[in-house]
Order: sequence, then structure tokens, then C-alpha cells
Amino acid sequence: MARLKRSEVEPHEDYGFFGPGSVVWKVWGHPTAPTVGFQRAVVVEELDPPLVAAVHRTQGIYRRSRTRYDRTLRYFAMVAFAGSRQVCQAADVLVKVHSKAIGELPYGGGTYDANDPASQLWIQLTGWHSVLYAYERYGPGKLTEEEEREYWQACAVAAELQTCSPDDIPRSREGVRAYFERMRPRLSASPIARQAMHHLLRSELVLPPTPRWARPAALAAAKTQRIATIATLPRWMREMAGIRQSRLLDVLVVPVMKTAFALARLNTWVELRLLERLSPSTVAVVAPVKLGIPPHSEEVLTPAQARARHGYPRPAEAHLEFRARQAARVFGDGKAPSDQGLIESQDILGPLA
Repeated sequence: MARLKRSEVEPHEDYGFFGPGSVVWKVWGHPTAPTVGFQRAVVVEELDPPLVAAVHRTQGIYRRSRTRYDRTLRYFAMVAFAGSRQVCQAADVLVKVHSKAIGELPYGGGTYDANDPASQLWIQLTGWHSVLYAYERYGPGKLTEEEEREYWQACAVAAELQTCSPDDIPRSREGVRAYFERMRPRLSASPIARQAMHHLLRSELVLPPTPRWARPAALAAAKTQRIATIATLPRWMREMAGIRQSRLLDVLVVPVMKTAFALARLNTWVELRLLERLSPSTVAVVAPVKLGIPPHSEEVLTPAQARARHGYPRPAEAHLEFRARQAARVFGDGKAPSDQGLIESQDILGPLA
């Protein structure tokens, strides 16, 4: 990475909510996380009718595929690796960003709200499950029983940064499976869900402009990641969404991806350069961890301690008046919601364009 030097990397303020030696750093720090794991998460999420309605309303994944991927990945990376103040800022502004994603459900009646605790729980569990699944399939393999308990406990800690309740987070693999089984009857591969899922599987859309000579390799890598992501989807989900791929490809892609990720792990600077291609805004979050640069204060806090220290409310209680004004604009006046939260988020989550 020619433009980034170790001396230029800014240390975090503290270790945030997890820190070195944690299973979160182990799993979320593996290159399977920002690639197959994250892509799987955003694809699967679209089967939830309220969530895909919000995605379709904003059109962000279509109008600015690369920056949407970049900003969302940066947020998840911040939760795992950034300092507690920075994470609290991101969680707080995200409530304002989500206040824009409200409206009438296009199918079946009712309304949707991206800040709804049920939608946030779906996003949280789909994301953490997908990242772990990719790590197990294409990375080092399964966690120990103790590590897995720690992982789902950490997921509950991270849920405190969403509008959902950490009490609703399962603490075991069996509990997570039970949650997805309960959700399955509510999932729907509506036309807008299928459109979003197929679009999000186009890995090449999040890559930066590539020189002509490098395009064949870039497209081959994008195609391989698509195959690898589809291979992690259960058959019923693929059939539901009209996604087709042979069982042979499901099997053949495993050693290819395992080898590719193992090679990427051999050199930290190569790993950071690859991350920069996918999500440039995330590099500053991950680089201090990858390069072993200690924070200013070697503390690990709880979300409650961080909120008290930095002066932020719980996300479920944040910006209630602003959210009420947004609802009045949309449901009362029939107007488009304000972009205020989206604009304010750029300094924290990265640029919109």
C-alpha cells in the first residue's frame, strides 16, 4: 500500500468494546469478513420485507453501490475495532440516517421503519452469523465451544449499539438457528427482494475503476467471490430468490477461497491494500489493529460505560423528536423525509459519493 505508511496510521482512542485476544478481533479481522461474510449478510437481509422496503425506498444500493458498501462495512468494522467514542458517534448518527427509511410496505400493507427493533435484530444476527459462517467455511474453521460462547456474547454487546435489545440476542449456535427458523415463515422473495439480492451479488459493482489490463483479473475475482457467497446460502433460500448454482461449484470454490484467503493473510500490507479496493473508508479503522498500533488508552469499555463517558443516549432513545418529525413528513404530509442525518453522517461513516 504505497500511500499508507505505518507512521501515518492514527491510533484509536481506546480498545473499544472488545480488544486484542478477543474472538471478535479473530473472526472479524480475517479477510473472509469484509468479502464473503459481509456480502452474504447484505444479500440474506433482503428477504425481510420491512428491510427490503427500506432499501428499495432509498435506492442507495443501486445509485451508489460502492459508497453504500463502503459506509456500511465501515460501520460494522468500527463496532469491532474502533475506539468507544467513535463507535458511539457512529451508532448515534446511524439512528438519524435510518430515520429516513420509513414508509408504506409495498406488499401486504403496513409500514416499515429501519429503526424498528425487529429489523435491527434481523440485521444484527444476519451480519454476525454470516461473518462467522464465512470464517468457518473459507477460513481457519470452526471456533471452539468457549470461543463460540464468547462470540455470541459479544454479538449481544454489539447489539447495545442498535435499537434492538441485547436480551433478544441468542447466546449459542442452537439459539441462532432457532431464531432463523422462527423468521423463515416471515421471509419473502418479493420482486424487490429478488432484484436487490441479485444486484448485491454483483461483486464487481463495489470495485474501484480498474486499468484495462487488470480488468480480466478483477472480474474473475469478483465472479469467484459471487460463487463463494452463493455457496454459503441454503438451497431453500436460493430457490426462493431464483439464484441458481451447481453443487459442483459449491464444492470446487472452497479450496480456491481457502487458498486465496490464506495467501492474503501472509502479508498485512497486501491485506490492507485488498481491503482498500473494497472499502477505502474502512482501512483507517482496521489498520491500527492489523499493524499492532496500540490505542492512546489500553481500555476495553462496555457500551454503557462508553455512553456515560462520552454523553450519548441508548440508540433506542436517541433523536426521538427528529424521528417523530420525519414520520410526520412522510405519513402526515406525504413528503419525502429529510436527508439531514445522511448528510451529517459523512464525517463519521464516510462520503456519500
